[in-house]
Amino acid sequence: MALPAGDLQRPGFDDLLKWLAPFPGRAAMATRVAIICALTTLVATAYGTPEAALSAYVVFFMIRPDRVTSIILSTALLVLVTILIGFVLFVATLVLDNPMSRVASIAGLSAALLFITSASKLRPVGAIIAMIVGFALDKLGSVPLGEIATRALLYAWLMVAIPIGATVCVQLVVGASPRKLAGNALATRLRLAARVLRDPDAPQDARDALGACLSAGDEEIGKWLKLSVLEGSSARADAAALRQATSATFAILIAADLVCRERAARLPASFSEPLANTLERMAEMLEAGGYPVDIELALPPSDALTPLARVAVRHLRDAITHFAVVTPAPPPEATPQTHGGFFLPDAFSNPDHVRYALKTTVAAMICYLLYSLLDWPGIHTCFITVYIVSLGTTAETVEKLTLRIAGCIAGALAGTAMIVFVMPALTTIAGLMSVVAIGAWLSAWIAFGSPRIGYAGFQIAFAFFLCVIQGPAPAFDLTIARDRTIGILLGNVVVYLIFTRVWPVSVAAQVDAALAGLRQRWEALTAISPISAMSTTGLRRAQAAAAMARRGALQNDIALMHYEPSWVRPQADWAAPRRHALAELQALEGPMVLLAERHPGDAHIDVWLKRLHVDPNRGTSAATLHLPQPAADGTGTPPTDEERLSLLMLGDSRLTQLEHAAHDDDVAKERVPHASA
Repeated sequence: MALPAGDLQRPGFDDLLKWLAPFPGRAAMATRVAIICALTTLVATAYGTPEAALSAYVVFFMIRPDRVTSIILSTALLVLVTILIGFVLFVATLVLDNPMSRVASIAGLSAALLFITSASKLRPVGAIIAMIVGFALDKLGSVPLGEIATRALLYAWLMVAIPIGATVCVQLVVGASPRKLAGNALATRLRLAARVLRDPDAPQDARDALGACLSAGDEEIGKWLKLSVLEGSSARADAAALRQATSATFAILIAADLVCRERAARLPASFSEPLANTLERMAEMLEAGGYPVDIELALPPSDALTPLARVAVRHLRDAITHFAVVTPAPPPEATPQTHGGFFLPDAFSNPDHVRYALKTTVAAMICYLLYSLLDWPGIHTCFITVYIVSLGTTAETVEKLTLRIAGCIAGALAGTAMIVFVMPALTTIAGLMSVVAIGAWLSAWIAFGSPRIGYAGFQIAFAFFLCVIQGPAPAFDLTIARDRTIGILLGNVVVYLIFTRVWPVSVAAQVDAALAGLRQRWEALTAISPISAMSTTGLRRAQAAAAMARRGALQNDIALMHYEPSWVRPQADWAAPRRHALAELQALEGPMVLLAERHPGDAHIDVWLKRLHVDPNRGTSAATLHLPQPAADGTGTPPTDEERLSLLMLGDSRLTQLEHAAHDDDVAKERVPHASA
């Protein structure tokens, strides 16, 4: 049984090794990042553009697993930055000679742009936009002449244009195709299912990987398939077949999870071996760039199996034999289409967007005025750090800040070691490029791995680049490395003080609404109107995959609460029922999907969901599920389907186990021994 959601333990050495372990595509992505950073350093240093370290760091915000998204994002970012720099240049001509107006324009533009970043679809690239704005505004206030100010802002444009050009060139040559990524992702999932079917008592890492695949959902694979059509690497018919394969792979994972978690669903070798062998052959076809069709699967009769094992076998057989079979569906009924605009629905009603912009601007201005009044330009990195570290909620900001401080120390130490032991021996730009490539590769390995340590990788790259890239040639000035590291740490401290003391936003504010929406997603599982058997199955699986991905995100949100200070974090009795409700949903996911596919619209799914309402004072409701029983004399209701009854019993038993576990925890807390008087 899964642990209650949100029970994060302090990571240990074994966890760190797991997060740093290789997985398909990790080394290739780190290599692409290293090549792009090295090329960016070459061009930036050759032309003498300032802040070459920031140019190399920009690469980490533009790189994506597939080449199409990276190129589109890079191009869009270049257009956006061009417009932005043009606007800042216009403002510079108005306020450059007036110190008060200049400072006011820095604060006003920062707040406005940060509001747009928070309240619009620019949020995914908000960090890089904020960093560019910070750099441009910083240069605006530090130069005395109009011509020099213009040149400084044009250099700010080059700071982004150079890594964008390098990214586009490298991705076009060695970037991963979205079609290839989608096929490899499906193959990885099929091999994982085969491993679990062959050995249900597989090591914990296999079970964790299976759970991670289910919690990840199918959205990313679906995007890759759409991009493959846009790129031309997939025909529309192939993309439709692979979308059906994605749906079938989700069903295979659900059945494999049932076999892995329930002893009553274990399959004998006469079933598990042919199933596992077939899945591995299918994975080989996907990795080769194709997909399997007309799959033949020979299995013995399943009458002697337990009801749960029969459920697993039938589910696997249907998913495998119809793996890439696309059934034409009639056109859906005309429904009014709602297209989201540029701004989010709550852009002008949610005060958190304005508060986020004001808090970040105040923190940035404190850093700006601090290093200006101290006449210490070496710590100007504190100004840039503010824009990179700040996030919407206090928990996210503190988590990111914690990882960034650790990454800053690690990156600064690595950069200092390079300055002391390596840089004095380098005499050419090729040597500097090699140093940058090594640091970028190691940082990217961390940054694009587990999200638990990803931000540390970003900060390692930031601090490392600021230390080793000091000019157009290898340099070893320890003062520059020291000042830039102090600036990074100072920016982190200022953000922490502002975001935990001024309008702190707890992640709890979004949990209740998200939990209610998650329950509605599962209720919709029984409300999908039938179009055809296969098309309805695909819609139902897509709905279930999206719900499981949302549950995983909610678990992460609740887990983030331990980063919040005590005056921001809700009470323990608030979090406990939410964790319990998510744990119950996770326990019911497999039975609900299996039951909905075999018996669409089954009322017992609603009965299960009604047990999940959250009551902070009582925890979760404990209503009892009354299972239907077959008639004894044969004259009443017809006999109950054994497979359906086994699923009903499975779901009810999982809920009962969690309720008993929660009750035992409450009793244990009440029996905590007190010291004798």
